[in-house]
Amino acid sequence: MVLAQVAQYFSGATNNQHNDTRPLSLVDGAVKPTDNDSTTSPPNLVEEAEEELEERRPLYRHATLAGGIGGLTGDMLMHSLDTVKTRQQGDPHRPPRYHSLGNTYLTILKEEGVPRGLYGGVTPAAIGSFGGTCLFFGSYEWSKRWMLEAGLAPSLAYLNAGLFADLVASPLYVPTEVLKTRLQLQGRYNNPYFRSGYNYKSTWNAAKTIVRAEGFAALFYGFRATLYRDLPFSALQFAFYEKEREAAKWWVGSKHIGLPLEILVGATAGGAAGTITCPLDVVKTRIQTQLRPRTAHAQSAAPAPTPNRKPTPDTNQRRLISTTSPSTHLPKPGSVNLDTSSVVTGLRLIYRTEGIAGWFRGVGPRAVWTSVQSGTMLVLYQALLRKFDSWSEADEGDLGIAD
Repeated sequence: MVLAQVAQYFSGATNNQHNDTRPLSLVDGAVKPTDNDSTTSPPNLVEEAEEELEERRPLYRHATLAGGIGGLTGDMLMHSLDTVKTRQQGDPHRPPRYHSLGNTYLTILKEEGVPRGLYGGVTPAAIGSFGGTCLFFGSYEWSKRWMLEAGLAPSLAYLNAGLFADLVASPLYVPTEVLKTRLQLQGRYNNPYFRSGYNYKSTWNAAKTIVRAEGFAALFYGFRATLYRDLPFSALQFAFYEKEREAAKWWVGSKHIGLPLEILVGATAGGAAGTITCPLDVVKTRIQTQLRPRTAHAQSAAPAPTPNRKPTPDTNQRRLISTTSPSTHLPKPGSVNLDTSSVVTGLRLIYRTEGIAGWFRGVGPRAVWTSVQSGTMLVLYQALLRKFDSWSEADEGDLGIAD
């Protein structure tokens, strides 16, 4: 009986009817095809992998909005530290008016308050942060998917997607950073406590004044320096982040890794990227904050501001202050003036005069800043993605019930 069924299985009639090439097994005295052969496993594994990958892909509008909100929250949380560092970097007074981090915080808070003091320049900061990170995350998701589907190795796809996304966001990000940085350095209008060389009434007044006095191109000052530092940072940050999340998912055995791990992954990705790119931050800051000899001489000869004396804006001054995300490098007193706009030349000069330690001056504060900002942004990003996805599923369910 069994032999007859075997013969029938291999007969042409059976092949024409079923075209089933699965192997045979004895079940209840009869030969039947099995369902768990290795020949069917690869297609199933491929389908499962594709389904899992599809589940990980948020809608573009969700990724864009979640990234914008996350980036805005992280930047607003750290804005006061950004202001303090901007004041320290751009302080034209000799000797410097600000010293330690705590001293700068307390001095600005006491003399100028919060809205136009510690949170000076918050309006352009918010516009640039939300708009820039919306563009960043939308571009990142699109480019990452395109490269993965093209067969690029995941690590390279994450790295290149971070580079591309930061490049897309920078045309919006840099002009708002120029406005933000100048307003942070200025403080309140007619500031009697700090002579910055700037004296704008508002964000709109700052934009009009810069364009009228210096030309439209002045809004993009520091664009090249932004690319030199922020493109490698974003590339490394998201390469680390994606791989760390994969490891965390494997560790917990679920695609939801929980809040503690989300915070750890986001913070360590940002901190590691910030540490590695510290030399680029150092040379960028030194190039952008150094004063030209003529300007430095004029400022040293000028009288210090007093509470009863309004500062006079210096229309001829073009201080090379930082115009990107907050730098945490403060040049060592007596450090050599780089006198160059070349990042490579600047790195060589710092290494020759200060050694490796000069490249990593201020690495501690930079690691802290990038860890906190990155952790806040990426944790909110993932939380909002889950919330948006749940809302979409609920809407689809309601539509299904209505039908």
